[in-house]
Amino acid sequence: MLNYFNYFTEIEQRFQQRRGSLLMLSTLDWALIETWREGGLPLEAVLRGIDDAFDRHDAKKLRAGGRARKVNGLAWCSQAVMEAVEKSQEAAIGSLAPGAVEAAESGFEVPRVQRHLEAVAAQIEGAKLPGIAAEVGVECAGRLRDLAAGLEASAGSLEELDRTLTVLEEKIFGALQMGAPEDELVRLREQAARELAPYRGKMQAVQIKQVQQQFLQKRLFESYGLPRLSLFYMSHV
Repeated sequence: MLNYFNYFTEIEQRFQQRRGSLLMLSTLDWALIETWREGGLPLEAVLRGIDDAFDRHDAKKLRAGGRARKVNGLAWCSQAVMEAVEKSQEAAIGSLAPGAVEAAESGFEVPRVQRHLEAVAAQIEGAKLPGIAAEVGVECAGRLRDLAAGLEASAGSLEELDRTLTVLEEKIFGALQMGAPEDELVRLREQAARELAPYRGKMQAVQIKQVQQQFLQKRLFESYGLPRLSLFYMSHV
């Protein structure tokens, strides 16, 4: 089984391969992939869903004599992905959660993870955060440094550490929503609604809500120069 840190890259590559061009994924696309990963959707099922969606598109294009609208976003595959996941569950294929990933197998050695935690802590401390987010940022930065210092003695898995990092991200995100200017939040939500509009018929309501939240988080973090904490975003240089 592929290491789950490859989840994003594998999906991006499959989508680009089937589309036939190196279309850069949008913020919306990355938010959608993140909801799939957090929801425990098996990578194999997601890739199969992308293939199914493009197989149907290619067949439709063939029937139309080569005339068909170009696929411009990953969300277009969302319905097919969910169908593939349901089929995989029914057939007992794959697992909703990967097993423990040991550092020796993944290449995520302790010193490298420690550098990542120290680096993101420094970025948070250097960010100019609004209102209560500034206080929460200081608290989370301190927690990250504690995690880095105690990493060698910890017996926990990388997944356990990553779950802790997700909790810290959520705390910062919640504080940003409380402290950011109202007009900025309204603007970002309107932007998310516009980008999601073409795909609403292909996505479930709960999925739309999740993607909107992921979109808002990504944009807010970018706006205030905040790093993503997950080990997926760790530099490998």
